[in-house]
Amino acid sequence: MSEITAAMVKELRDRTGVGMMECRNALKETNGDVDAAIKYLRERGITKAESRASRATKEGLIHSYIHFNNKVGVLLEINCETDFVARTDQFKALAEEICLQIAATNPLAVSADAIDPAILDKEREIAHNKAVLDGKKPEFIEKIVEGHIRKFCAENALLDQELISQEKRTVKDLITDAITSTGENIQIARFARFALGEE
Repeated sequence: MSEITAAMVKELRDRTGVGMMECRNALKETNGDVDAAIKYLRERGITKAESRASRATKEGLIHSYIHFNNKVGVLLEINCETDFVARTDQFKALAEEICLQIAATNPLAVSADAIDPAILDKEREIAHNKAVLDGKKPEFIEKIVEGHIRKFCAENALLDQELISQEKRTVKDLITDAITSTGENIQIARFARFALGEE
């Protein structure tokens, strides 16, 4: 497989307006072929979804989920453009699936950008110290640390998490599908997870 470079990701992003992670994934799927990656994104409706991302989301709902054992609960604010879409069964099902994801995985934030920088700094320090203790060569340590941070964000940022219900698909993929089918911008505004006995 061809190495996916930052320049390739930037070119695809500039040409499509799609997010960096989606661009990197598309390039991986198409062995680094930018034109094929554009086709790949278009076939999945991702470029259309991205173009809607700047539209205002002033409607939506607050969805609640309580686990069957009554020991875990989630409150989610998910927004869309119109009250019409917010009232649909599809939108409510989307909110329910995202709540189940939050209950199961306990993410730190909606997106990687929203994770507390102090937490990321601590993770960087841990990864750096581990690499040194493992005897890794100094020139490789920075890449090892950044790889650890990418993995940490993928596991702890809600949008980047792999769905508990579907392998190799993320929460962002789920939302992208909903954007494509509803024709509206959809955004997760915030969430809160409660577990009995936790502060």
